[in-house]
Amino acid sequence: MTANAALPPFVENFTGVVNRGDSAAFLDLFLPDGAVVDWGRRFAGRKAIGEWNAKEMIGAKGTLTITSLISASPSQILVMTHWESNFFTGDSKFTFHLEGDRIREMVISEN
Repeated sequence: MTANAALPPFVENFTGVVNRGDSAAFLDLFLPDGAVVDWGRRFAGRKAIGEWNAKEMIGAKGTLTITSLISASPSQILVMTHWESNFFTGDSKFTFHLEGDRIREMVISEN
């Protein structure tokens, strides 16, 4: 991301949590009945998100880089990302559906 482009604070916080490898803080970003949709696979609820995270997100020991901000509103943020890990490396679009400052649903999809 260019130095002049300002990311919403939520995205800055999310990226920091992921890149620090803080699984507890990652799970706390979600509502109790929140969900992750990872390229069509749905993981709903804290337990399922935790299991997914342990293997494919923080557990994959990766680095998330925001490459561009597509759009941002109080209830939805879309960003393009680059992810490098021991599980997957590539570009994806992250769509955050928010309720307040927590994630109702996070969708990871093709760019």
